[in-house]
Amino acid sequence: MRWFVEGKWGAKSQVALYISVLSGIVLALQYDSAEPLYSTGTLEMVIPFGSFWRSLHFYSSQLFFLLLVVHIAAVVVDRRLFQPAGGGDSAQKGRKPGEDWLKLVLSFPVAVLLLFTGYILRGDATGSFAGLIAENIVVTIPVFGGWLNSALFNISAAAMKVVYANHLVGLGVLWGYLVWQHLRKYRVTWLSHGLLTAGVLVVSLVLAAPIEPFSRAEFYVSGPWFFVGLQEMLRIFHPLLAGVIFPVFGMILLYMIVKGGPKFRPALLGGALWASIYAVFTLIGFLR
Repeated sequence: MRWFVEGKWGAKSQVALYISVLSGIVLALQYDSAEPLYSTGTLEMVIPFGSFWRSLHFYSSQLFFLLLVVHIAAVVVDRRLFQPAGGGDSAQKGRKPGEDWLKLVLSFPVAVLLLFTGYILRGDATGSFAGLIAENIVVTIPVFGGWLNSALFNISAAAMKVVYANHLVGLGVLWGYLVWQHLRKYRVTWLSHGLLTAGVLVVSLVLAAPIEPFSRAEFYVSGPWFFVGLQEMLRIFHPLLAGVIFPVFGMILLYMIVKGGPKFRPALLGGALWASIYAVFTLIGFLR
C-alpha cells in the first residue's frame, strides 16, 4: 500500500497530459469541424506522420485518464490509512480545505468530458453514437437541461462546432482552473519520466488509433470504453437516473471520502458499492 500511495501517479498523469496537449495542437491545425469523419480520416495524409500524431494524441489521452483514476485511488488510500483526519496543506496555508477538495473532485468529470468530446470529434460510429446519447441524457435534466446541452454539445443544431470549441478551449480552461492550485505545487518534466514518455511514443508508432466506420449491418454500437457501463444502465433506467443522478451521486461520495478523511467509513463503503455497480454494468456491456 505504501508503494501504491507513493507511486507518483499524478505526476505520470501530468506527463501524459502534456503529450496529449502538444499532439492535440498538431491535429487541431488541420481538423475541420464541418467534416469530422472525413477530416479525421484524412489527417494521416495531410499532416506529415499524421498516423503517428493521431495515435499519440489518442493513447496519451487514454493514459492521462487512466493514471488520473489511479492517482485518485492512491489519494483515497493515503487519506484512509496513512494521514490523520483533518489538517493538510490547505489548512496550514489558511485556505479552506473543503473548497480545494471540491475543485479537485469537480475536475474529474471535466476530465471525463474532455476525453469524451475527443471521441465525439472523430465523427465515426462510436463518436456519433456517444454524442447522440449525451445530448439525450443532458436534455432530461429539469429546468436547465436545454441550456446545458447548448453549452456542452448542441450537435443536432450546430454539428461539431460547440463540441470542438469545448474540447479545444472551454473544458481545458475549466479543468486548468480547477486544478491550478494543486498543479502549481509540483514541477514535472518528461526527463523525470523518460520510460513513460518512451512507452507512449513506441505504442503510437506501432498501433494506429482506432476509428469505427459506419456499417448498416451493425445493430449495436458501443460507446467509449468508460461509457459502456452507463450505456448499459440506460437500457434499464431512465436517462435522468442513469446518466445524471448516478454519476453525480458518485462525485458526491468521492468528495465526502477525500474531505472526510479516515473516519468517514459510510462514504467509503458507498463509494465501493458505486464503483462495483458500475463495474458490473461495464462488464455486461463488454460481454454483449
